[in-house]
Amino acid sequence: MRTSCLFCLFCFYLSFYSSAQEIPEVDQDRLENTILTLAKYGMMENGETNRVAFSDADLEGRAYIISLMQVSGLEVSVDFAGNIIGKRAGRDRYLKPIGFGSHIDMVPNGGNYDGCVGSLAAIEVIRTLNDAKIQTEHPLEVFIFSNEEGGVMGSRALVGELKQEALNVVNSTGYSMEQGINRLGGNATRIPEVERSEDALTAFLELHIEQGGILDREQIDIGVVEGIVGIKWWDVNIKGFANHAGTTPMSMRNDALLAASKFILAVNEVTKSFEGKQVGTVGRISAFPGAPNVIPGEVQLSLEIRDLSSEKIEQLFEGMKSRAIEIEKEMGTTFTFTPIDATSAPALTDPRIQKIITEAAGDLNLSTKQMQSGAGHDAQDMARITPVGMIFVPSLGGISHSPKEYTSPEDMANGANVLLRAILLLDQAWF
Repeated sequence: MRTSCLFCLFCFYLSFYSSAQEIPEVDQDRLENTILTLAKYGMMENGETNRVAFSDADLEGRAYIISLMQVSGLEVSVDFAGNIIGKRAGRDRYLKPIGFGSHIDMVPNGGNYDGCVGSLAAIEVIRTLNDAKIQTEHPLEVFIFSNEEGGVMGSRALVGELKQEALNVVNSTGYSMEQGINRLGGNATRIPEVERSEDALTAFLELHIEQGGILDREQIDIGVVEGIVGIKWWDVNIKGFANHAGTTPMSMRNDALLAASKFILAVNEVTKSFEGKQVGTVGRISAFPGAPNVIPGEVQLSLEIRDLSSEKIEQLFEGMKSRAIEIEKEMGTTFTFTPIDATSAPALTDPRIQKIITEAAGDLNLSTKQMQSGAGHDAQDMARITPVGMIFVPSLGGISHSPKEYTSPEDMANGANVLLRAILLLDQAWF
């Protein structure tokens, strides 16, 4: 009965705000211009952008973002983990802030929309509220998280999950996380001070491109994310015996690369043997000594498993390890699995926020689809300390982590308008 009463009160607040105040819409051209301007930081001669975390281009892009936030009237700071945080006061300073935002760092040779749409849409929401002279009841906080692509560094720090071993990880710039944090204006020795308590925020929202092809293929405007899959990584080392390729008979070989090939097929077979949307991937492989006339004596490869269920991830991994034991016996090789500390637990979004997002999209006559996120996001970590919601907009052709990544100005504006409405509805419904 109590749950039903709260739900009715929640719906009342939604209808009250919609009828009591005209909700403005974002400036589509202004939003697109900021996206295109950010893309110039790290732009190469071929017109593509490379802005990996900690690079000079990342520092330049962050300076641009900070200037935008300051011009928008936000109180801007960089925390000890390198996160850029902009604060806007609410009418009631005793209410917990509503947080929203994303990231601007890229994978090597990535695209200009992954993370950037959510970050610049968050700033556009603030500018739109300023233009309409709307002050929310809750304070607002815009988060531009540091080094999302290299292990969701900034958001992990905020929830107390950035461990010392992760700070030693080096990205393609040659800087470790520890060095990178200091380079971004943070202080790696004071990371524990960044952690937020579970009552620090009212909620957190993230707008993001889908990075898949479902919305584009089905011609749907907005994805309402139900949950973000867990991601686990392992380094897999396979040892055989390096020997002369010409003088060693096929029956006497301990070929580590052949064993690796059988394991890669096993990963695919085990993953497909379960019902559901789980995925298993081997995305990197190196063979040693790497000569055409030497039987490979050692192979190193990566293993990644993703699913909304931690239990299923563990079942998949155990199934793959069992197949590895079979291959060991057959090939005379040994397998070693080493977990990598750059993983995320599955995170379900809050059903109440899902409803708010759906209501906001409906008010704008935008079509919606309930869906899961197969990619990791900062919202995944934020779910450890606060209710979260995610809004997806279409990625043309389902392309992402590529220079060909693209989301139209109309779709970006649709997502930003849903984000704006969701924040305003949440501001009135959530006390």
